[in-house]
Amino acid sequence: MQSVRNNDGIDLAYDYLPGAHPVVVFCPGFASDMGGTKAVMLRDDCAARGQAMLRLDYAGHGASGGAFEDGTIGGWVRDAVTIIRHAVNDADVILVGSSMGGWIALLIALQWGTRVVGLIGIAAAPDFTEDLIRPVLTPAQRQDIALHGLFHAPSEYGPPTPITARLLDEACAHLLLRGSIALRCPIRLIHGQRDPDVPWQTALRLAAQLDSEDVSIILLKDGDHRLSREADLLLIRTVLGELIVQNRR
Repeated sequence: MQSVRNNDGIDLAYDYLPGAHPVVVFCPGFASDMGGTKAVMLRDDCAARGQAMLRLDYAGHGASGGAFEDGTIGGWVRDAVTIIRHAVNDADVILVGSSMGGWIALLIALQWGTRVVGLIGIAAAPDFTEDLIRPVLTPAQRQDIALHGLFHAPSEYGPPTPITARLLDEACAHLLLRGSIALRCPIRLIHGQRDPDVPWQTALRLAAQLDSEDVSIILLKDGDHRLSREADLLLIRTVLGELIVQNRR
């Protein structure tokens, strides 16, 4: 495990596996980390291929320092960029983003242009703060936000998750689905149609806004949000393998 300090003085944890380029970079989801099933599976897959791979934890996540409640979309994008620049320098990358990590991967790709030679969204959740959280806030949650600056959302994946007013408000500067998205690299979107957290139609909305003509959507009729079953993991490996072959140096 390695680390680099961000501009706020927080130590950000990452794990870099040397190998052939482009470097596969995994961006984890909201309140998730680089120790998750998909991240570890991709590390093992890249190790078997001899492919370089980078896993990372944003501030407030996993092995990184900082408080989760202090995080924002823009801050987590900056954390990811800090780690990628430190770990892989100017290498080309394939970004793989799970859930919120899909949103962060898209935002990174918009900054890095042609250095991003491929992108995979796994149940990608761009704009989830505005489209999936804010519209369903209960009166009690709105009151908690007004009085305390946050509320705790129940989660089937673990303890309740703190959702802050700062997170919701800051995210408005990073919304993507309201207009065209100036990305032209190959993009693959994998989404389960039984996803209870992020509607599969999000993948269709995202594809419609992307400038790239090389966009494929794979819908799994019985797939959930995690997409961590053996068949799901095999599909992710296969899709990644195709992008690696297309871009290998």
